Amino acid sequence: MTHHSSSLTDKELQQLEVRLARARVQHRLNAFGLQLWCLSGKSGYWLKRSVDITVAASALIVASPIMFIVALLIKLTDGGPVLFWQTRVGKWGKPFDFPKFRSMVVNAEGVQKTLFTDNQHGSEGVTFKIKNDPRITKVGRFIRKSSIDELPQLWCVIKGDMSLVGPRPALVREVKRYTLDDRRRLDTTPGITCIWQVSGRAEIPFPEQVKLDVQYIQEQSLLGDIKLLLKTIPAVITGRGAY
Repeated sequence: MTHHSSSLTDKELQQLEVRLARARVQHRLNAFGLQLWCLSGKSGYWLKRSVDITVAASALIVASPIMFIVALLIKLTDGGPVLFWQTRVGKWGKPFDFPKFRSMVVNAEGVQKTLFTDNQHGSEGVTFKIKNDPRITKVGRFIRKSSIDELPQLWCVIKGDMSLVGPRPALVREVKRYTLDDRRRLDTTPGITCIWQVSGRAEIPFPEQVKLDVQYIQEQSLLGDIKLLLKTIPAVITGRGAY
């Protein structure tokens, strides 16, 4: 009868030690890679945040004379409030107060209930947009076309509720109708401008808006944000899709 030894030979021990050494090195490399990934994510966030605060604060200072004139015109038109406040949904579903210069009549939300059949995005659409909206005032038509009504949102950027670039913040009633895929828009901080804002604004149907927003989230970078901000300038000047 032949007896087999259960102990490892010197060669087998050497091979085992080599495999263990390689495993330790690979583990350290993986841990180091994870640390670098986390560090790059944090540094990317703070770089974007720094740009947001700097540009938003500077824009508020430069635009303050225009904002004062617009506020005066709105007040003189019908005596109603200068700002229109809504609750919007931010990153990961967090609600926040969202201001715009009021461009519609005071009871605009009440009147909207009679206009759902005129919705450009369909009577059952998630979002509500119509051309030649009868609720818009004369001053409101100008500030919407020129996007001046969005200027108060620069304060939201400084607070951190919004960014300069990101998916537009949705209304609570819209988010309630989101599918699971639509909710991917909430994975990042909402912005003042985004891909579909510079590509046609309200003329872009909601499913396409979601697709473009998800594309932005997956590919976002500081260089990409700068390009979108630059594209926003001619989009505002032409006023395409703004109504």
